[in-house]
Amino acid sequence: MNRETVVAEALGLLDEVGLDAVSTRRLAKRLNVEQPSLYWYFRTKKDLLAAMAEAAMSPHATAPLPVPGDDWRDWFAENTRGFRRTLLMRRDGARLHAGSTPVGDLDRIRRKMEFLVASGVPERDAQMAMLAASRFTVGSVLEEQAEAGAGSGARAGSRAGAGSRAGAGSRAGADSRAGADSRAGADSRAGADSRAGAGSRVGPGTGPGDSADLPADVPEIDHESAFEAGLALILSGLAHRVGRRSASGPPRTSTDS
Repeated sequence: MNRETVVAEALGLLDEVGLDAVSTRRLAKRLNVEQPSLYWYFRTKKDLLAAMAEAAMSPHATAPLPVPGDDWRDWFAENTRGFRRTLLMRRDGARLHAGSTPVGDLDRIRRKMEFLVASGVPERDAQMAMLAASRFTVGSVLEEQAEAGAGSGARAGSRAGAGSRAGAGSRAGADSRAGADSRAGADSRAGADSRAGAGSRVGPGTGPGDSADLPADVPEIDHESAFEAGLALILSGLAHRVGRRSASGPPRTSTDS
């Protein structure tokens, strides 16, 4: 047994029982070891959860980094989609990730920021846009996975969508959706998304937001469409700021006449 084995089994336990039921006692039983032996690898449950959160992010943390010449809008959109797909791969993936610190990913984050700045995005805007997209994505997946848990509670519910989309999503071909979604405006879905609360109660037969409970004038919006509309709004707002800065030219200095 080693640290990697413990984390892998802990993630398997997470998928089976959910975050609230993960315990060192259950994990020790799963590994056929005595519970105190786990403290050789992790001093506290908090340490274990942090290692689980880092390992769960592996698909996103190993995705190709942007290179010069990439369109920053397409990259930003696909990077955010990849983050969502990764969170959905694990039961309660968003809850596990929330509040974690990406210590092992800091160099990649810096390189992503450098790419955005080199592409003409002001540094502060790039920082805030990445933060906003990250928090929006975690919140979206929290809603989606909570709704799945309130329904059947099955493992498949909290991982729905990730499996069926993972193949195409991890390839560059996922950018076939990026053009309209990552550029101008929030597209034709934004109108529905701007009406109150529909995105958090989407889809028939999925839990508390069953369509039978919705007023007739409240549209049904699936989670992915709601996510894409929100992402488009974030991206179009950032593109607008970049365009406005480009139109105004570089900031004037005290030596300019």
